[in-house]
Order: sequence, then structure tokens, then C-alpha cells
Amino acid sequence: MDSGSVRVRAALGWLLLCLGLGPAVLARELKFVTLVFRHGDRSPIETFPNDPIKESSWPQGFGQLTQIGMEQHYELGGYIRKRYRKFLNESYRRDQVYVRSTDIDRTLMSALTNLAALFPPEGISVWNPSLPWQPIPVHTVSLSEDRLLYLPLRNCPRFQELESETLKSEEFQKRLRPYKDFIETLPTLSGFHAQDLYGIWSKVYDPLYCEGVHNFTLPSWATKDTMTKLRELSELSLLSLYGIHKQKEKSRLQGGVLVNDILNHLKSATQPQNYRKLVMYSAHDTTVSGLQMALDVFNGILPPYAACHIMELYLDEGEYFVEMYYRNETRQEAHILTLPGCTPSCPLEKFTQLVAPVIPQDWSTECMTTSNHQVLRAILAVAFCLVSGVLVTLLFILIRHGPCWQRESYRNI
Repeated sequence: MDSGSVRVRAALGWLLLCLGLGPAVLARELKFVTLVFRHGDRSPIETFPNDPIKESSWPQGFGQLTQIGMEQHYELGGYIRKRYRKFLNESYRRDQVYVRSTDIDRTLMSALTNLAALFPPEGISVWNPSLPWQPIPVHTVSLSEDRLLYLPLRNCPRFQELESETLKSEEFQKRLRPYKDFIETLPTLSGFHAQDLYGIWSKVYDPLYCEGVHNFTLPSWATKDTMTKLRELSELSLLSLYGIHKQKEKSRLQGGVLVNDILNHLKSATQPQNYRKLVMYSAHDTTVSGLQMALDVFNGILPPYAACHIMELYLDEGEYFVEMYYRNETRQEAHILTLPGCTPSCPLEKFTQLVAPVIPQDWSTECMTTSNHQVLRAILAVAFCLVSGVLVTLLFILIRHGPCWQRESYRNI
């Protein structure tokens, strides 16, 4: 190597050191990415009895992705493309990308809109020169079978018990107390007479919020102060769903299931034969918050439309690291999240150890109810089965060896 080349390399090395880019940084390599995002803007799922804005006021009816929602996810898809332009293939590759959605129109449509911006067809992928789009598969399962994304997972008696315990807990009642008088006024105003927070969130706050976004005229009682209280109650409802009381156990039955799935993908990405680079999950605010509660990084705020939780796996000097980011505002950069007990760039081995307490070993077994009342019912059910089995056995013996069976010996006469 001549002296000129040596000087160039030395100058380059000095420049990299000045910029804080040492050899370790240059060696750092992105290996895998997981995205969990909420669908885009939608019409209300339902509304309160006194609402003058009925389902017919929405072009596609209740619970459907709007054009605003499509724009939000197209923007997010463009952001993902830009963020990973040096990591992902320019166009879609089936061996690199896997997308799963809940089996609901708005999440399926959000994923498809997102992918349209993330992977516009290029080169041999162009099949129609006048249409800058290509079909990319989005996988799903029926809601009754979805034990991954459609959170909260309701077919879980133990979780229902924990929900009931939470509502009776001193901590929850303390947080609820300042809103008691306000809650008592809601039935007269809205016509919604139940006082459970989830119902207030889904049937009062959410439709009013959606209507405000779309410039409908809100009822006179839906003042700024009222909307603030309704939002705070909705956030308390979400927090009580996954936290406040026995958060880790709740997480094992909810967001921990998704944590486990993501962790398995991360571990698979460390294998030489792995070709997958990106897994995307299109879901709901309750999915994003459930995941973040399990990871203990939830900020207590309802995840907005197109909110995206990002997990990246890096290889740095022979060791794997996990980094998490949260993009909760359109057209803004994602901000880093730190798993409690670790650093922002968390070694995969340490990450695995820290999330182990919220990963269920046998979800179905852990979902069995454990209250004394239910245990007694279970014992009685087992006892009934045993007694029934004994009676059936005795009946069979009686028939086999009793007088009725003996008549068989006379048939040959």
C-alpha cells in the first residue's frame, strides 16, 4: 500500500473518531425489525343513545377506516420505507416480510394501505405501468381464534377475576374518586346509563372524539372540560385493564403472549438460515398498550391512530441487542424506549431474562379461575365425573353378567 493510501485511511479514521463513529459503531448491523401498530382514523364503533349523529352519517358505517386513516397509514408506510431503505429490499420479497392483522376491516385496510407506500412495485415487480401498487399478502385468523393480537383476550376466566379485583382495589377507587360526581351526570346527558369505565370510553368518549375529528357539531354539553374528563376516564379504563392491580399476572394473560411471539422472532433472526427481516402486526390501541404494559414502558396515554411500537435487533461485535422505539405522532420521528432494568440498547440475553416473568408457560392453564368459589365448582365437577364413571361401570357389569345377558345361552337351542 503506497503512502498516499495510508494517509487517506488515517485521515478517514481520524474523521470517524471525531464524529463519534468508531469501529464498533461501523460494525453494528441491523438484523430484524418488528412493528406493532394501531389502525388509522376510523368512524365510531358505536355511540350513546342521545347522539344525534347516527351510523348513517358515516359513509361506510361504524368502525370503518376513513380516508384520513388511509392517509395516516400511507404516511407511516413511507416513514418505514425511509427508515429501513438500506435494510429492506427495494421491492417486496416474500421470504423477507410477514404481515399479520386482526380480522377486522380497519386493521386489514390499514395494513394494505401501509404496504402500498412501503413496497411500491419497481423493476420486474411492475405489473401495470399505470398503477404504482402491487398485491402483498396480509395474514389473519378469525377473531374467535385470535390469541395474539385481538387484545384483551376475553376467553380467560382468571383475567376476568383480575379485572373484578382491580375495580374493587383501593388504588383504583382512589383514582376514580375525583370523577364520581361527573360520572353521575353522564346518564342524563348521554342516555348511557351504565357507569363502567370501558362503556364510557367506547360509547361516550370515543364517538364524541371521532365526531370532533370529522367536524361534526358536538352536543352543547361536550365542552372542552367534559372532553378532558372523558379522556382521562378512558385512560384510567385502559390502565385498569392491564395494570394498577397485579400487572405482571395480567400481562402473562394478555400482552405477554405477544411479547413471547416477538421474542421467538428475534431469536430466530439470530440463526444463519433466517431470511426474514420484517414482521408487521396491524391491530388496535388495546394491542399496542397491552404490549407496552407487558414491557412496562406504557406512558398512560391512549395510543393514537397509526401509533407504532418498533423493535429492532442489532448485531454488534458478535453480540445481539434489542432496541425499542415508539412513534406516536404522525410526521414525527420515533422516540426510544428503555426496558426497565436494562439500557436503551439491551443485550438480547438480558432482554429475554427481563421479559420472562410476563411470558405465560401455558396460557390456557393459567387462565383457569382460582377463586375459592370457582375451585369448589371445579372440584364438584371432577367429583361428578368420577361418580358418573363408577355408575356407568357398575351398570355395564350388571348388564354383562346379569340375567338379561344370560338369555344369550338359550339362542342355540
